[in-house]
Amino acid sequence: MFDFSSITNSWAYILEGVKYTIELTIITAVGGLILGTGLALCRLSTSKILSEFSKLYTNLMRAVPLVLVLFWFFLLMPEVLKVLLRLDHPVMIGAEMTAIITFVLFEAAYFAEIMRAGIQSVSKGQMSAAMALGLRYGQTMRYVILPQAVRNMLPVLLTQTIILFQDTSLVYVISGNDFMGAVSKIAQRDGQLVLMYSFAAVCYLTVSVSLSMLVRRLQRKIAVAAR
Repeated sequence: MFDFSSITNSWAYILEGVKYTIELTIITAVGGLILGTGLALCRLSTSKILSEFSKLYTNLMRAVPLVLVLFWFFLLMPEVLKVLLRLDHPVMIGAEMTAIITFVLFEAAYFAEIMRAGIQSVSKGQMSAAMALGLRYGQTMRYVILPQAVRNMLPVLLTQTIILFQDTSLVYVISGNDFMGAVSKIAQRDGQLVLMYSFAAVCYLTVSVSLSMLVRRLQRKIAVAAR
């Protein structure tokens, strides 16, 4: 029999997990977008070294499951830092910092491809016009190309952020105190596995569907404005 007191009596703890999940989503989305934009610019660069590095990075990250990247960073990075810093003990990074760094590095690969498509969607005449006005390459990208690229790809960027929100549930495998981690601990403590995991599924479904509807609405507005 379901005992809903497992939820009501642990509401404060669950909300702490929700808060952490939201913070992790926002921080890693912003960080991933910034790094991804840099990777996109490298991919489109005339420098073959930068272009190939960006291509290799994005292909590698997109070919490896996120949960493996989390485990690798969480378990191996302390040992790597120990060797690099010549210490006699591993450098403990912690679950929270591991989650932030890993998600930024991982999501940057996806944001890079989105931004690359956005930059390429901007008419080449925009670049030529900006250069004719005396703007340097960096100024042209910052003030002319990137704002248009972000506008063009905003629905896709937001959709990727929703996917990122869902992916944060993997943090619990390294004992992160996110929403899924809180639900999992309560489920194990009270023996209410079906109830708590069903509750988590409903919450993720509700948030994801609601945000997806907002993204579709935004997409329609952008399409109308572009006519």
